[in-house]
Amino acid sequence: MSGEPFAHPALFYGGPRAYLDGTVPFVRAAPAAGEPVAVAVPGEKPALIRDALGAEREEVRFLDMREAGRNPGRIIPGVLCAFADAQPPRLRTRIIGEPVWAGRDRAEHPACVQHEALINASFRGREVTILCPYDTAALHPRAPADARTTHPVVIEGAEQRPSAAYDPEGAVARRNLPLPPAPAAGPGALHARFDAERLSTVRHLAADHGAGLGLAGEALENLTLVTAELTTNSVVHGGGRGTPTVWAAGGQVLCEVRDRGRLTDPPAGRRPAAPGRRGGRGLLLDDLPAALVRTHTSPAGTTIRCHLGA
Repeated sequence: MSGEPFAHPALFYGGPRAYLDGTVPFVRAAPAAGEPVAVAVPGEKPALIRDALGAEREEVRFLDMREAGRNPGRIIPGVLCAFADAQPPRLRTRIIGEPVWAGRDRAEHPACVQHEALINASFRGREVTILCPYDTAALHPRAPADARTTHPVVIEGAEQRPSAAYDPEGAVARRNLPLPPAPAAGPGALHARFDAERLSTVRHLAADHGAGLGLAGEALENLTLVTAELTTNSVVHGGGRGTPTVWAAGGQVLCEVRDRGRLTDPPAGRRPAAPGRRGGRGLLLDDLPAALVRTHTSPAGTTIRCHLGA
């Protein structure tokens, strides 16, 4: 084991008893050491851990990951960094983060794998421990297999050992997959082209099309924001122009922008913006309102697709 202060173990468990055996001692050790601790887990699991802790739960920050981390791209800036950055310096922080659960859509899995891999670069050198539980009884076998590539250490029962498959950079690259094609131009799909002079026009076209697809209120505002940020990002970083597509599918409205740029910084959009910094927030702003963001980048260009609630 290295002297790296950051720790990122995966906890493999099967059933409630094993879950509590792996998580509750981790949480209880934090107050005893004077360390702040947060628990971001899905569904009924915050209550499960809270009940097991009894009075000790008062010292723990609880979040339902199905709400706070439905979009995996939101977890690092909005959950993990939001808690760790708020703690006093030089004080180890503990977090349980469970981003993968049974019932996640298949389209979300590649984003989850990339999220887990990018945690390692995002927290390298920091006094933080992030424990990530994986339900081996309920998840598809690919989930724990992928977890071995994104976590340097795996805990199974009483055993804790380094993962021989650990390869976070490779995990990010292998999930950089071409996205399913957007629908062809037609009544249900808005296609347009833009450059610096047409940014405002495209934003209004997207908003009008989104309203026609049933978006209103905050959801429509989110579409307008995402379109504005993606197209502006393409003008500034993606060759000066691009092509947006807006359409409805599976009860959501999707906004996709393709350009000729290449994304060479995988954590882009997952770092919290520095206080007082102007600019550089575009991809982060796309992740925050979206239910899911998928990206594919290659020498030929980059596609970013945001899934928005209808």
